[in-house]
Amino acid sequence: MVKALKGKPITPRVHIEEGGKIHYAVSCRHCEDPLCIKGCISGALTKSEDGIVTIDHNKCVGCLSCMLLCPYGCITTDENSTVLKCELCIQNGGIPACVEGCPNRAIVFEEVQA
Repeated sequence: MVKALKGKPITPRVHIEEGGKIHYAVSCRHCEDPLCIKGCISGALTKSEDGIVTIDHNKCVGCLSCMLLCPYGCITTDENSTVLKCELCIQNGGIPACVEGCPNRAIVFEEVQA
């Protein structure tokens, strides 16, 4: 995999913040009432019935309003200024790649009852 990706830009949808001795992953929280959706002028951001906030890249005009409105800093851009965010790998059957690829099994994906 390393050889295949050598020299190609990699833009993760989840990034790591370092706060001294504590490191934590920053990813979309698929908010109950997402500000990013409210601020999306093109209607590119939507929330599915199962609560996953997704981006329709064909509708996105690149205004970056969603990026500015996200209170968690979870929306980023790639080298082409295309908006990116974690969509829980719904296009891959709903098993997040970060969970499957974590060699230490430190990342888990589970539904928590509030």
